[in-house]
Amino acid sequence: LLSDDALGVARDRVEHELPRAVKVVATTHGKLAPEVLLGLGAAAEDDLDARPSHHDGPHDDHDHEDFESFVVELDTATDPEAVKARVSAVAEAHGILRIKGFFDIDGKPRRHVIQAVGRRVDGYYDRPWGDGETRQSRLVVIGLKGLDRSAITAALAS
Repeated sequence: LLSDDALGVARDRVEHELPRAVKVVATTHGKLAPEVLLGLGAAAEDDLDARPSHHDGPHDDHDHEDFESFVVELDTATDPEAVKARVSAVAEAHGILRIKGFFDIDGKPRRHVIQAVGRRVDGYYDRPWGDGETRQSRLVVIGLKGLDRSAITAALAS
């Protein structure tokens, strides 16, 4: 969604903050060559002494208590675009970091997957509902501690 210049500025800012061993790889919709994804040929083991574990040092007591997640069960939907718009609006209104899950879209033989990061939402049909599988709509909501679960659930269900 960025121009080449804006992408360059964003990349420079991110690379400035990253540890030197972390590399930025451009991708579209998360598609990466398996060699890149698996780090084949990266020789990462040649630099182990310079890369301490996150368990080393003064932060041994770290945990993930700053985040929370919960599941929202929803009714069958009729319009996937309306679902995406609703998920985007709710994420923005409530400061949600991530929403992922799937919807039962009335009259469609496949599950409709929803992937959201902030207010950016992608949706697509992934696979047919299985024989005997219960058709359902479920979303996992992830955010910083203190999310208003009832307000988020009500907004997603509206």
